[in-house]
Amino acid sequence: MLQKDGFFRKRDDGLFNKGGSTLPAPAVSTAANAAPLSTDAARTDERKEAKLVVGPEIKIKGVEISDCDTLVVEGRIEATLDSRVLEITSHGVFQGTIAVDQAEIHGRFEGELTVRKQLVIHATGKVSGKIRYAKIKVEEGAELSGTIEMMDKSQSSSVSLTRRVGNAA
Repeated sequence: MLQKDGFFRKRDDGLFNKGGSTLPAPAVSTAANAAPLSTDAARTDERKEAKLVVGPEIKIKGVEISDCDTLVVEGRIEATLDSRVLEITSHGVFQGTIAVDQAEIHGRFEGELTVRKQLVIHATGKVSGKIRYAKIKVEEGAELSGTIEMMDKSQSSSVSLTRRVGNAA
């Protein structure tokens, strides 16, 4: 049971009075008294890049990652993802299905990979499964196996993963 000063609140923060009840809400200012939004406040409303880093000793299994712009895999992950950028570091492993704009692979990928713009497989990279790409760069020493196909221009702009909502009946 949390006390009124709880984990994240100081006792003197003014949110509680001595009786334990909350203070009344402050009066709402009228439109005439309201200041126009500054450009700083407008910028905070814009969406910032959503970046997920799966650390070196982290293992994630059986998830669907949504609203992630950049995924950096240093550990091991089994997932489904539609994103802008995928980076798998030299010790990272990704298993699953992913559709991205750009992928840079230093580690290992197993599964279904669709890259709408450019796929780069570095010398330490190992990619296997069903691979579709618009452009590809494979460094000497990299391993690439499975079904590999180049997408035409019309496919590369419209490819995304089909997301399931709820349980299938």
